[in-house]
Amino acid sequence: MPHAPLETTATRRFTPELHRVNGRVVAVATPPLGPPPERGSLADIPYVNALATPDRPLLSRRATDGSWRDVTAAAFAEEVTSLAKGLVAHGLRPGDRLAVMSRTRYEWTLLDFAAWAAGLVTVPIYPESSAEQLSWMLHDSGARACVVEGAEEARRLSAVRQELAGVEHVWQLTALGAGQGGVLGQIATAGRQLPDRVVIENRERLAPHHAATLVYTSGTTGLIKGCVLTHGNLMAELDAAIELFAPVFHPEPDPEQPEQEPPSTLLFLPMAHVLGRVAALACVRARVRLGHASNPAAAELTADLAAFRPSFLFAVPHLLEKVFNAARASAETAGRGSAFDRAARIARRFGAAGDRAGGERAAEDDGRPGMGLRAARSLYEPLVYRGIRERLGGRLRHVVCGGAPLSRRLATFFEGIGVGVHEGYGLTETSAAATVNAPGAGRLGTVGLPLPGTAVRIARSGEVLVRGPQVFAGYWDGEYGRVVPGTDAEGWFATGDLGALDEDGHLTVIGRQKDLIITADGRTVPPEPVEEALRAHPLVGHCLVVGDQLPYLTALITLDPEGLAHWRTLHDRPRTPVSRLVDDPALLADIGEAVAAAERAVPEGGPIRRFRVLPQDFTVDAGQLTPSLKVRRSAVLHDYADVLDELYPAGEAAGEIAGDIARE
Repeated sequence: MPHAPLETTATRRFTPELHRVNGRVVAVATPPLGPPPERGSLADIPYVNALATPDRPLLSRRATDGSWRDVTAAAFAEEVTSLAKGLVAHGLRPGDRLAVMSRTRYEWTLLDFAAWAAGLVTVPIYPESSAEQLSWMLHDSGARACVVEGAEEARRLSAVRQELAGVEHVWQLTALGAGQGGVLGQIATAGRQLPDRVVIENRERLAPHHAATLVYTSGTTGLIKGCVLTHGNLMAELDAAIELFAPVFHPEPDPEQPEQEPPSTLLFLPMAHVLGRVAALACVRARVRLGHASNPAAAELTADLAAFRPSFLFAVPHLLEKVFNAARASAETAGRGSAFDRAARIARRFGAAGDRAGGERAAEDDGRPGMGLRAARSLYEPLVYRGIRERLGGRLRHVVCGGAPLSRRLATFFEGIGVGVHEGYGLTETSAAATVNAPGAGRLGTVGLPLPGTAVRIARSGEVLVRGPQVFAGYWDGEYGRVVPGTDAEGWFATGDLGALDEDGHLTVIGRQKDLIITADGRTVPPEPVEEALRAHPLVGHCLVVGDQLPYLTALITLDPEGLAHWRTLHDRPRTPVSRLVDDPALLADIGEAVAAAERAVPEGGPIRRFRVLPQDFTVDAGQLTPSLKVRRSAVLHDYADVLDELYPAGEAAGEIAGDIARE
């Protein structure tokens, strides 16, 4: 059984061990928390919580009137047991697969723990997945049951159901006529006559080496692979994260606010993504109040944040960019754009100075914020910074960020307004984070140090290698029903990312190895930093930098709907079709400024000679984006080969190159 989470802010300092070659750090390892568990599983967590703190609000679920209703640890454990017995009553047996295709909601977390309590393996599926992708994942995983959220997901599954003879049960969460308890209540009713001992016995059979979940990668290359994460993998990830983030999960009481609310978070990341999933599990494990938000759109999310008032968030950089751009747009509309820009510069200076100080803000004589900078920040606190924090619920003090690169410009801004940003790095294969910037030990511009028990090595090729207890068991081979190892004989997992370690062992990720651009003159350019800098502009939605085996760099750029709406208002273009706006000189000038700013931010990327603004965005349905909204480079190059031919008028055969890449 997993040990109870530590409720303390006395986070241990983990001194990393560095390995140097020719004076350069090429490997770093952080000591483990302790020996790995020999028994127990994730299924035990609700029952440990119920025994230790039965009346503690563990989760909150939204009521029909929009309010939030707390669920205690004891009540959640009872729900888990009832649903687990219902799954058993429907014929599901230990080791069977239960797929879940839903947006982020309370039922997702309930299904996870109920499935484990029944001895099952969960298979998360993005609700945006196509019918073909859905068919492949259900067939490859051998799922015997599937829970879908709504009618649209049910329709897609129905379209391929005849191909899936192994799927015996399909349950729709929003099905009409399911009664007060919904479809999960119906499932639980079927197991009402079973003794609780059935669940206890299934839990007792589970061990750390057993598979907990089969997570399919989003497939930027077009290939979808199932990653087998064990209970031991996820337990190691959760315990390391809770230890490092003790000041976030269990902050010291503020003597000036004796009635302060306990820590809480509102989860809106997709739970089909490993980061969203681990975030939910960590909160339940740490007994931190957890709410779920199904709609990450700006207006709905702002209302949810205001009602829930989280103390910390798990987010992707795009959300922080949206918050910043929305605040900038509001100020510009009110005629205070210049004042906002000054406030942003002060915040970035303050955040950067705090980073140089290692998290301690003191005198200016050693590069830390001095009286002048502190006074300037105090001036803008009530005018700008407090309003931005109010957009995030008013209590927010920490953001754990992952899933994509975070620009230093954005990180220092939020640090400067009083919201600590903790960027991490990981993949599905590493059960989410392999490295992270923990509170009090972070370094902006990097993705931090390895988690306890984890080692990172930079291969001669520059590829990042990871080894640790959270590294997956291997890839699932559905044809033969076996797990294929994904690491070498020494346990190292090759991430496919290029990176470097600084003098203290903090990792910086440069980009994907397979995406490196080598121009015709032999210059090597990682496109991700340039693209990230371009996406910082409020008008830019997605972008793709092109130039492999070509004489210069170009870019395909799509427009952000919210940024475009604000631009239309400022430039009096309320009804001009997007097909005409992409050639508007004023819009092209603004995008040109974004390109120039990206070139200044990432000078090693080199100049972007030409760009094209596209009248439509990249989409999941068109195959240009993965369900986690990462750009599939080969698909975009294939679909826009004619545009690339126009960007390289000298006849560099861009279309042929795009076709070759798409066929790989």
